[in-house]
Amino acid sequence: MELLLASAVGILTASGIYLILRQRSFPVIIGLSLLSYAVNLFLFATGRLALNQPPILNKYAEAAYTDPLPQALVLTAIVISFGMTAVVVMIALSAYLSARNDRIDMTDETGEDA
Repeated sequence: MELLLASAVGILTASGIYLILRQRSFPVIIGLSLLSYAVNLFLFATGRLALNQPPILNKYAEAAYTDPLPQALVLTAIVISFGMTAVVVMIALSAYLSARNDRIDMTDETGEDA
């Protein structure tokens, strides 16, 4: 199970970085989303989930319990990444509507670097 989770985090991270390095705005947005999913999986995996165990330490939990902090961090990260994605999509859409192009490059219209 650990190999599957580590592979998923690695593949999501690699795919996200590849898409961020593209020169179009839509793949950059998808790449940021994939990176946020990879970070969420990594944070969730740090909780060392124990099946059928309570999320708090009490007298009925013998030795194992599920740490609730990573779950709270992942929930917060999901909300923040949703808001960030919405803002980035609106910025990319407004840039596309004003320039009629979705390329992300650092050159002006004369071809010189800015």
